[in-house]
Amino acid sequence: MDLKQIVLLALQVSILITVFGFGLNATTADLLYLLRRPGLLARSLLAMFVIVPILVVAVVPIFNLTRAVEVVIVALSLSPVPPLLPRKEDKGSGPSAYGLGLMVILAVASIVLIPLELELLQRYVGRELSMAPSAIAGVVVKAVVLPILAGMLIRAFAPAVAARIEKPVVLIGNILLPLAVVALLAGTYSAIWALVGDGTVMALTIFTVAGLAVGHVLGGPDPEHATVLALSTACRHPAIAFAIATANFPDRSFGPLILMYVLVNAILGIPYLAWRRRRRAGGTRIEAANGRR
Repeated sequence: MDLKQIVLLALQVSILITVFGFGLNATTADLLYLLRRPGLLARSLLAMFVIVPILVVAVVPIFNLTRAVEVVIVALSLSPVPPLLPRKEDKGSGPSAYGLGLMVILAVASIVLIPLELELLQRYVGRELSMAPSAIAGVVVKAVVLPILAGMLIRAFAPAVAARIEKPVVLIGNILLPLAVVALLAGTYSAIWALVGDGTVMALTIFTVAGLAVGHVLGGPDPEHATVLALSTACRHPAIAFAIATANFPDRSFGPLILMYVLVNAILGIPYLAWRRRRRAGGTRIEAANGRR
């Protein structure tokens, strides 16, 4: 195993540990949060599985992008199940129950809906596209369902153990993830730098901003739901996107493009979260002022 494979493994493990940490804090009520709100559920699925893919298929041909970039953006639009979303949403004040419930529902729905969307897309582009539901199930089960379920089971049957290991698990995830990302960026620096200036960064920026906008609008009047859905719609699972891209175009290299998306998405999430925090703080001050009157 070479250094690059070790770094990739560390990145995968850090994501699994982070999702496992979500499970240590999750309850059955968290997972049922969205099912008890059918209107919000419908808007969430509409944003993730319908509007963003349609926008991408309609807009991507307008730009003079390389074939590899087009493939990655389309694959990202078909790849829900954001891997790090609940904690990110907590920072923006979105309810973690919605984030956890949405993550699990998207994971289950993607097993059926991603192959269906690929079937519809191949009729549009006139090229055979496919990915077996079993392959998609393998990715989402290993990356999302199993670690969350493991954390929830420990919380349910050994709450003392869950309380004892929660902080170390979160700490390990918080340290290992950025270290793995930095190491991977360093190892692929030349390939990533080659993408700067050819329209790739702009295309990924537009994709991310569009996702934030669509999710924010469809999140509804509740500002916390809007924050959650905005981040959910903009943040796609890199492993699923990579699997879709390589399954249909095995002769191309997509790793640097996927990593560039992760970097762009993380950077653009910062001002959005800051804006949501300011809005929330402003609303709190107004409520406090009204209460003193």
